[in-house]
Amino acid sequence: MTPPAAPRPPAPVLLGDAEVRARLTPATATAAVRHALLEHQAGRLAAPPRVHAGLGGGELVFTVGALADDGAQGVAGVHGFRAYSTADRAGEQLVAVWDSASGRLTAVVHGQELGPRRTGAIGAVAVEALARTGGPAGCRLGLIGTGPQGWAQLWALSASASHRPAEVAVFGRRRERAERFAARVREELGLAARAVDSARAAVQGREVVIVATNSPTPVLEADWVAPGTHLSTLGPKSTTHYEIPPELSERASVIATDSPAQAGSYGTDHLLGPAPLTALGAVLAGTAPGRGGRDDITLFSSVGLAGTEVAVAAALTRA
Repeated sequence: MTPPAAPRPPAPVLLGDAEVRARLTPATATAAVRHALLEHQAGRLAAPPRVHAGLGGGELVFTVGALADDGAQGVAGVHGFRAYSTADRAGEQLVAVWDSASGRLTAVVHGQELGPRRTGAIGAVAVEALARTGGPAGCRLGLIGTGPQGWAQLWALSASASHRPAEVAVFGRRRERAERFAARVREELGLAARAVDSARAAVQGREVVIVATNSPTPVLEADWVAPGTHLSTLGPKSTTHYEIPPELSERASVIATDSPAQAGSYGTDHLLGPAPLTALGAVLAGTAPGRGGRDDITLFSSVGLAGTEVAVAAALTRA
């Protein structure tokens, strides 16, 4: 008698932008990122700097990560990669996730949504770790930039118990776009957002400032940033292209990043590092100091810790 065929393993879950928008919550994304940052600090997340392959008109970029099994947290070990092309103006990315115990490919996520939301979650964790608490009323936040990255930062913070923005001042180069952006924030995130006429108006008097632009020259002045402010920078930060003024780093008591290794891979070309950069995971773990006083200025340099996109994609498939 012919023995019954072994059952075939389930096919990997294939998710696109519609599923990411519908299923990924800020709480799920930030929890996955926080866990990955702590695991990286503990040596249980392998996250080497990204790899670039030349394509002539651009580069194919890979980030890889392997997250160890964590029985205490009920999180299975996973590994995988993210791939994207710098020549792809649409921002399409692909993330593949394997179950490390079985070696089975479990999920493939493609499109434009997962990457910015992962970065937004990293930004939210940085704000919660480094910014002053806004009190029961929440924090006053200024945003320069009206693209997907700025949106994802607010999306992730909208679910924060300690730093949900009480008001958001938005500045963009085109006033009409800033108005539409603020309206979307009000309608979809329930945050009190409004467009302002200048970058200065978005920065002054804010507990939290987020700069998410592609500008190769500073979009704000260092003396606009008041004592006690936390500022996150997502855009260019090389010594030749930078969206924030270098003088701001001289005023910061802490300059943190999600991946010192990634910042270090830029060499001496990185505006803020790698030497003075503190790992955000170390701040979360309590092995490196964060904010020392109410009037300290803290600065977060977002570079994209490898493996966090795999962690978020894995959490999304479990949600």
